[in-house]
Amino acid sequence: MRARLSLPRTVVVLGFVSFLNDAASEMITPLLPLFLTMTLGAGPAVVGLIEGVAEATASLLKLVSGRLADRGVSPKLLLLGGYGVSNVARPLIGIALGWSWVLGLRFLDRLGKGVRTSPRDALIAAASGERRRGHAFGYHRAMDNAGAMVGPLIAFALLSLSVPLGHVFLLSVVPGVLVLALLLFGLPGRRSVSLDAPAGPLPSLRWSSLDARLKGLLLAAGGLALATVPEVFLVLWAQSRGLAVVWVPLIWAAASLVKSLLAWPAGALSDRVGRVPVVVVGWSMRVALLLALAHAGSGEAVIWGLFLAYAGALALTEGAERALVGDYAPARLKGTAFGLYHLITGALALPGAVMFGVAWQVFGEHVAFYLAAALTAAASVAMLAVLRRV
Repeated sequence: MRARLSLPRTVVVLGFVSFLNDAASEMITPLLPLFLTMTLGAGPAVVGLIEGVAEATASLLKLVSGRLADRGVSPKLLLLGGYGVSNVARPLIGIALGWSWVLGLRFLDRLGKGVRTSPRDALIAAASGERRRGHAFGYHRAMDNAGAMVGPLIAFALLSLSVPLGHVFLLSVVPGVLVLALLLFGLPGRRSVSLDAPAGPLPSLRWSSLDARLKGLLLAAGGLALATVPEVFLVLWAQSRGLAVVWVPLIWAAASLVKSLLAWPAGALSDRVGRVPVVVVGWSMRVALLLALAHAGSGEAVIWGLFLAYAGALALTEGAERALVGDYAPARLKGTAFGLYHLITGALALPGAVMFGVAWQVFGEHVAFYLAAALTAAASVAMLAVLRRV
């Protein structure tokens, strides 16, 4: 509690905003692949397409919104617009009549994410300072994942009461309304919420003018995004091993609990021992676990153990990776730097998700996980080479 209270008000409020928003979002996300495949009749390739498009199509807006924040547009206004669009579109998935409807609504949901993400991360980086940046991002990711734990628990309770899947999606509007209320009344006003950048004209956006360390970091992070397996595929993997549909929200919630417990201390640890040791451990765990998923048998202990372990590996690096971007981004271009980070990683998420889904559908899940493990290892080596030079 003392550590949380030592963070600036802006960081604390944005943590609670992410908590509520993820509670709304994660009432839906773990059920979405089942809704697509069981209710709407889509295949794994369509699941990969929708998840990839959902992330990649919003990527350009993450750069635009970061640039707007650097130009002086109110970050609070960008946050309200972004969270507002998402929390209007997301519940409407419950009345979708086909997978193309889901694609459109997921696009709008991620569109809102594109508007809000870079200004939010830039605010956290600017408000926390370099010495506690890992701590601040770790706290934010912990709150985000805590909300991602609460959302599936709500969905689990509703499904246990025989509430239809579509109605669960519609009810996600409730925490979404609370998100907007907290932004309006909890976040400081426009004059208090700024990136605190030096005065003067905004430098032009030219790739050649960026710091070589930042460019290398962004490209390596993009490679890692290409190799990352969307977690919705772990739901299909768990179902193929015998996990009942009613337990899907619960295992998703447990994974988010693991992330929430690890993200904050891992981010704070990166302030003390350095970013590189923390991220290397997390990346190495990902490779090992992807290989384990390919070879895993059935059984509740296997399903829960590997699902939660993979979640933990992702959480170890969340805070440190974003803190690295904040470390090497110029003060005048923090919003732009985070926009580029999200643009590159989001754009490469699309081919990565589609590639994994097609590999699963055509060659089987074993080949898909082998491919993901090989790409993750290659991307991790490349990023480690970059980080050793900075």
